[in-house]
Amino acid sequence: MNAPVSINAPLDPATLAIVEELARSRGITGEEFAADAIRKVAEHDIELRAFIQEGIDSIERDGGISQEDMEAWFEERVAARKRR
Repeated sequence: MNAPVSINAPLDPATLAIVEELARSRGITGEEFAADAIRKVAEHDIELRAFIQEGIDSIERDGGISQEDMEAWFEERVAARKRR
């Protein structure tokens, strides 16, 4: 198993206070909180990248829609909500 790696990142005092308070409320250290936050953001970014790639692949495979078609679709959706 790979040994953990430390990352040094400067935090302003206000941010550090928030991190420490949140960590304390969860019963963990600030370092553990930071590691968890970094992991969550990294996982989110990976999911977002995959989502965007699905859209790119779909456009390349099936073609996209024009700005005019998108605006017409949107206007129809708004009008349909008003009719309810």
